[in-house]
Amino acid sequence: MAAKPAVVLLSGGLDSATCLAIAQSEGYACHCLSVDYGQRHHAELAAAARVAAALGASEHRVVHLDIGQFGGSALTDPSIAVPTGGVQPGIPVTYVPARNTIMLSLALGWAEILGAQDIFVGVNAVDYSGYPDCRPAFIEAFERLANLATKAAVEGRALKIHAPLIALSKAEIIRRGVALGVDYALTVSCYQADEQGRACGVCDSCRLRRAGFAAAGVPDPTRYR
Repeated sequence: MAAKPAVVLLSGGLDSATCLAIAQSEGYACHCLSVDYGQRHHAELAAAARVAAALGASEHRVVHLDIGQFGGSALTDPSIAVPTGGVQPGIPVTYVPARNTIMLSLALGWAEILGAQDIFVGVNAVDYSGYPDCRPAFIEAFERLANLATKAAVEGRALKIHAPLIALSKAEIIRRGVALGVDYALTVSCYQADEQGRACGVCDSCRLRRAGFAAAGVPDPTRYR
């Protein structure tokens, strides 16, 4: 019997790699989707390809959609500095407006084409930078939208948005991934990684990642500049 298809959003970072491993462990045939959205840290796209291959994804596609042309985020606008002073309260300038809404919409469209009723996304609402589109309420709302706006759902094939990491700490995510065989040396999480994928060590994402490995009691395989 063929495995059920699922679309997995894969950024190339620690969380999305773990999310893919979870989907694979649950028996899905994983079709991985990465988005080149104009981010200035393109090393993550190379990391996504490595992770998809290492974990045995059914396929991996990259969609090129330059939302970075609008600016408004330190991840897409070189004139806005990436914060390096530590995680602060509030929504940081690394928030990319509508990013997860756009990525989930692309995944939803591909899922309909594939006949998949399951979409996996590695958002997390515990050890994260305070982005509004990483919260459970957003995931629940998008799932309702998916089941209102698609031919598949109208014809009785309900769609499910899986966010298996949403309530886990970074340490819990890492332990789960290690148990599933994820090689975190393949991943890139840094907001300003260089072309070789080496991390800065001081942006919010690097700080959360390093603290997660320490709390999990797992050696940090990250390559730092």
